Amino acid sequence: MQSVRIETVETFVVAMPLVAVFSSGGKSKNVTKGVVVKITASDGSYGISSVDPSTRAVFPDRAEDIAATVREKITPAVLGTSPTNINRLSDIMGSLQDIQIGARAAVEMAVIELTCRRLGISLCDFLGGAVSDHVAFNGWVGELPADEAALDAARWAKAGFQSLKIKVGGDVDADIQRVQAVRAAVGDAMNLRMDANEQYSVQDAIRLCDAIKDCDMQLFEQPVPRDDLTGLAKIRRVGGISVMADESISDHASLLKVIEADCADLVKFGIAQAGGIMPAVRMMATAEAAGLKVVMGHGFGLDMSTMAEIMVGASSSNILTGLECVGPLKVKDTVSQTHLDISSGSLKVPDGAGLAMDLDMEKLAEYTVQ
Repeated sequence: MQSVRIETVETFVVAMPLVAVFSSGGKSKNVTKGVVVKITASDGSYGISSVDPSTRAVFPDRAEDIAATVREKITPAVLGTSPTNINRLSDIMGSLQDIQIGARAAVEMAVIELTCRRLGISLCDFLGGAVSDHVAFNGWVGELPADEAALDAARWAKAGFQSLKIKVGGDVDADIQRVQAVRAAVGDAMNLRMDANEQYSVQDAIRLCDAIKDCDMQLFEQPVPRDDLTGLAKIRRVGGISVMADESISDHASLLKVIEADCADLVKFGIAQAGGIMPAVRMMATAEAAGLKVVMGHGFGLDMSTMAEIMVGASSSNILTGLECVGPLKVKDTVSQTHLDISSGSLKVPDGAGLAMDLDMEKLAEYTVQ
């Protein structure tokens, strides 16, 4: 393969309207912001990516901050280097000071996508191949009154979803009613998860577990604040429901802390949380070695980051069925040429080069903000 070098790194902050107002962890929003990166090499080949900061992101981890880091710090360091030497590029970014993990992920994803395009293989093939031809997705029910939550859950089941996350954490009594109503609405066939987004005390989390012990919950996600691994461990021991760490996982080191604390049965992270595709793969291997299943994904995301997590998730047999990369269901539009349709709850893993999608430059211009 001929020697090539990185010629341009283009960075865009995209503000994508949501189909409704979404609330999570006590925060609400009707627009999600992400960062899109396009890297072009000297032979004209290119790769694309996107990363999507958390709803609760503050400086220096907002979309605007990540884009500024890519433009001002990473781009000068990687221009002229080989886009296909992923290890060397990761080392370069690792040597820079004050680089957000999301900024590293955005650039690493784009150069891997570029490499896959040049090789004519999908990201799944780059990672060793998909272990299944199809992936399933996890629906969600917000912190709604019990009757509304039941109707929402029934719609997910009718659409074809086989697993569902219920948001909890605001009020224990209302949460109990919501979980019980959803289980009654969907019957025994659907796997149910619940997510408190760090909002509970240990005492309230255990009270909830006791009250819904007959609801056959698949897992309880992040009931207490991320740093309270002792509290997480107690809920796991006493609550009787498998505990999943999410916000407690921010990188490989934090994953090791969770494993050492023996405080979780499962862990959840996305590519941006891990710092890129290859770090995510390494974290998945660590979790598997520790006997922990992985839930892949993040709640709000553009099509590119979603497809990357689909392909990373499809490449491992240690991923819990029901990916949580469901951002395309929450947004009104896309900056991709084709909208990623996961509305039936499942998707055939595509086999096109890279992410098997491309940017719609007119849509990208429409939704890019300064």
